[in-house]
Amino acid sequence: MADTEVRPEVRRPGGTARVRFRPPGGSPRNSDRRLGYVLVAPAVLVLLALTAYPLGYNLWNSVHHVDLTDPSDRGFVGMKNYTTLLTSGEFLTALTRTLVYTVVSVAIQMVMGMVLALVLHKRFRGRGWVRAAVLVPWAVPTVVAATVWKTMFDPRTGFVDYGLRTLHLPGAGTTWLAGEWTSWLAILIADAWKTVPFVAIILLAGLQVIPTEIYEAARVDGASAWQSFFRLTLPMLKPALLVALVFRTLSSLLIFDVIFIMTGGGPGDTTETLAYLDWKAFLVNTDFGMGGAISVTLVVLALGVAAIYTRVLGPDRQGS
Repeated sequence: MADTEVRPEVRRPGGTARVRFRPPGGSPRNSDRRLGYVLVAPAVLVLLALTAYPLGYNLWNSVHHVDLTDPSDRGFVGMKNYTTLLTSGEFLTALTRTLVYTVVSVAIQMVMGMVLALVLHKRFRGRGWVRAAVLVPWAVPTVVAATVWKTMFDPRTGFVDYGLRTLHLPGAGTTWLAGEWTSWLAILIADAWKTVPFVAIILLAGLQVIPTEIYEAARVDGASAWQSFFRLTLPMLKPALLVALVFRTLSSLLIFDVIFIMTGGGPGDTTETLAYLDWKAFLVNTDFGMGGAISVTLVVLALGVAAIYTRVLGPDRQGS
């Protein structure tokens, strides 16, 4: 009792006095919150040390004229780079492509990841081996996976064309990476093959902490499988869904390596995204000022999306 203090409540008319014990320094909830801040502080400091300089360097570049072909002029230009960027048709087109691809790819990957997680959550013989095998695509380096898929989509030697011909399906003989829409379809398939297992594992972890008793009670009350899924499973999966959505959305917004390996931004510039445009500004055009402006824009866009997800799907803070 030495670590607690007694705080008697005021007696109400007609009531009885109650004695309440509280730890010194505030409520247990505030103490837990402070302990949480202390525990995550080292990780936050390490992340800041690794990201503060690149972010600061890009921010500095974005408000200066930094062109390696003209090293003598590195003057302050203020918001000129951003103004030029936001009025550029190339940037707006790349932004539209990036946003559309993000919405489509994340929607497909979340649905497929949910289906795969539900299958892996069921009990069947060899489930452990299947779960391990599902992780293989995610463990393959992205450059390797993209190179393999580029070979598979080759119309002469690729497996995709061979399979379509064997099954007499439409699309055989298509030069997949020579057309705009077929290139995007190939990129989408290659990206989904690698990342759907990641989504499935996250959602599977969320499924495993849901008590089975609530489903038994729902069945007793006459709830169907669909009603149990939409009214029990999805609401209780919100934390796992939030993690998967944030990770996959940010990854899709910043997609570069798959496009660089499979299409090189082509045919023409039809598969160039914001990240690819940023690479061109830095390493092709050597315009670090414009590259910095694109990088800062990407960071702001990513932070905005993460904030919206957290606001919509985050835990209810009422009463905290």
